[in-house]
Amino acid sequence: MTEPNIKKIRLDERLVHGQGRLWISNLGVNLVIVANDEVATSHIQQQLMKSLMPDSIQIRFFSIEETGAKIFKAAPRQTIFIIVKTAEDVLRLAKAGVPIKHLNVGNIHKKDGKERLTNFIAVGPEDITALKQLEADYGTTFDTQTTPLGNDIGSDFDLTGYLAKH
Repeated sequence: MTEPNIKKIRLDERLVHGQGRLWISNLGVNLVIVANDEVATSHIQQQLMKSLMPDSIQIRFFSIEETGAKIFKAAPRQTIFIIVKTAEDVLRLAKAGVPIKHLNVGNIHKKDGKERLTNFIAVGPEDITALKQLEADYGTTFDTQTTPLGNDIGSDFDLTGYLAKH
């Protein structure tokens, strides 16, 4: 089985949006996979996200399980950007066999019970558990870059150090 040509995996609750377009351009990918159970069955959400994509980029909307089942069928010429909504979904992808060597944690909204780490990232117990398991069981490393330029506030947050203390 040939390893899929995954250029980046990004955790962003907004999925495909303006910053996502910046990543797509910067990475030079030709396939975007939105791995999310809800979006995989929502024609309206899919249409909204498709409208943000240039015609030259393919976009697929797969459930977490479907992503795991299909990722190794990708052709070597396909350069892939996977976008996932939650830390738990990233862990489910890893458990489904998707190789997650590195994860860009770009946006987790602040809600009750979540601690703000940066302007764009707030984590709760479920996020911490999933991220720690990704690191321990799958050797996943992390960054908190919001944009490909990486010069925004919080881009250099030491998520690994934070997880080690919690």
